[in-house]
Amino acid sequence: MYMPHGTSLRMGRLGYQSDAQASLAVSYNSLDGYAASLQDALTRPWPAYEALGIVNPGGDYIQLATSLLQIENEFYGTIRPKRVIMPGERPLHALRERGVEYVEVRLMDLDPFEPVGINTQTMRFIDVFLLYCLMRDSPKDTPQEIAELAKNQHLTAARGREPGLQLLRNGREVSLTQWGQELVAEFVPIARELDAVHGTTDYSDSLQSAKQLLDDPSQLPSARVLSAMAADHGNVFVKFSRERSRKTRQALLDLPWAAEQQTRYEAMAKKSLEDQKKIEAGDSMPFEIFRQEYVSPKRLGL
Repeated sequence: MYMPHGTSLRMGRLGYQSDAQASLAVSYNSLDGYAASLQDALTRPWPAYEALGIVNPGGDYIQLATSLLQIENEFYGTIRPKRVIMPGERPLHALRERGVEYVEVRLMDLDPFEPVGINTQTMRFIDVFLLYCLMRDSPKDTPQEIAELAKNQHLTAARGREPGLQLLRNGREVSLTQWGQELVAEFVPIARELDAVHGTTDYSDSLQSAKQLLDDPSQLPSARVLSAMAADHGNVFVKFSRERSRKTRQALLDLPWAAEQQTRYEAMAKKSLEDQKKIEAGDSMPFEIFRQEYVSPKRLGL
C-alpha cells in the first residue's frame, strides 16, 4: 500500500513527525530566537509524557524527561544549526556560548539506487542550493510562513509527483514545478561561478539534471522505486529493499581495500573499546543523578 505520487515516507506524516511537535513554531530569524524556541520545548511539561513517567513499573528507564523535547536532537526540523559540543555539554548551551559552526540538512532521503545513498551530482546541487540560501537576502519569517512551510512539506512528501500540485507561497497558490523551475533558474550564476573555480561543468550539469527531474517526475527515486517494485518484485517493498541491500553490500565489498586500511581500522576499534572501558571504570555518579543534572534547565543557558 502506498500513495501513488508520494516522494518521501520519512518526511511525511508517518515519518519524523509528532503531534507534540506540531505545537512548535521555531523561528530562524536569529540565534537568540531559535534558542528560545528550543529552550521552551526542552522545559515545557507535556501531559502525555508526564503520564508515562521516567521509569516503568519494572524500574526500567523509558525516557529521560517528561518535557515536550527530551533532548535537542529530538527536534524534527528540516535544517538545524549545530556545533561540535564538549563532553557532557548540552548542544543548546554550545550554540549559545560559541555560535553556529555548521548546519545539518535533515530532509535528505537516501537514494536506494546509490551504494552510499547519494551521488556526486546530487551533492553538487545541494552545494549550489545552500550557497544560494546563504547569499540571498531573506526577510524575517512569520508564523504564517512557518505554517505554510510545514504544509508544503507534507504536501510534497505525500503528493510531490502529482501533476499540477499546488503549494502555498505568501498565501497564494503556486505549482511545485513552477516554483522549482524558478529556483533552479536563480541558482545558475552560482553554479557557473563554482564551475569556473573548479574548471568543470559539473555544477551547471547538476542544475540541468534537476530541471529534467522537475519536467519528468517519473525519473525521481520515489517513482523508480515503485517502478522497480512492480517490474521485478511483485509490488512487495520488502523484496525490493532486500535486493537493493544485497547489491549495495556487494558493491561496497568490491571496492579496493588495502591491508594498511584494515590495520588502521582495527587499531581504531581496539582503542575505542579501551576508551569505553576507561570511561565506564571512571563512572562514579549514579545514573539518576546524572540524568537530573543533564536535563536541568540551568545547563541550557549561557
